Amino acid sequence: MSIFEAIILGMVQGITEFLPVSSSGHLVLLQKIFRIEEPALIFDTAVHGGTLIAVFIVLRRDIWNILRRIFQPLTFYLVIATIPAVIAALLFKNRIEDAFSSGALLGFAFLITSVLLITSEILYRRAGSGFLTKLEGAAPARFQDEMNWIDAIAIGLLQAVAIIPGISRSGATISAALSRRLDRDFAARFSFLLSIPAILGALVLQAKELAGAAAGQTPDAAAGAGTIGLLPIAAGTICAGIVAFFSMRLFLKMVREHSLLVFALYTGVLGLLVLVDKFGTHFFF
Repeated sequence: MSIFEAIILGMVQGITEFLPVSSSGHLVLLQKIFRIEEPALIFDTAVHGGTLIAVFIVLRRDIWNILRRIFQPLTFYLVIATIPAVIAALLFKNRIEDAFSSGALLGFAFLITSVLLITSEILYRRAGSGFLTKLEGAAPARFQDEMNWIDAIAIGLLQAVAIIPGISRSGATISAALSRRLDRDFAARFSFLLSIPAILGALVLQAKELAGAAAGQTPDAAAGAGTIGLLPIAAGTICAGIVAFFSMRLFLKMVREHSLLVFALYTGVLGLLVLVDKFGTHFFF
């Protein structure tokens, strides 16, 4: 992987990480387009680390409120929502790596993201909440102090499913929150806070391979991150963090004022194009 390719991939990661379109899916797709043969999961994990810095900056007040009072319901719900993804990552680590390398499920996964976004908006409209037209007798949106453990489990289960590249983590978790009638702004913020343990966990799982990239010549590095190189990983990570900062702030405003249907349309069309190529044209798959 060249530094130029790493910068492009890092920028795409930064743009798509907090949009409900699957940053991992886009990275796998672009690596197929660029004919990059190095392991996709290592680079993907590294650039996610860059976007994690953006989370800390944009949500610094939310994070500080949690740190100064650790034992509160929000912390408990974040822990509950994290557990399913941890279990899935430990049980299916090899299969997840295969999915990143082959991109075999990519087209179907983009379509699943589209369905999740459409379904959540339909359920949210029926709740008559937010900027959408209220229905007679509809329940209002629920805010942070009204969240419960069932909401956390629902969000956590969809986050576990979103380990598959092409299924958006933010899209899945926000969809689960909206389906449970949680307020749009809080749904997005909870999703972004939930990305912190998810990304940290991925970094821990890939720590050996990432260390191999820094060392450069170990056997494990030769089979993993070392084949990409430290400079491309660093360039991609820095670009991802910078772009993610602006992308995250923009999406927080968008999710409060607009529906997610435009993203559902985008991932639906993208999924169909990937499937056409996989089973028909074979340009990239």
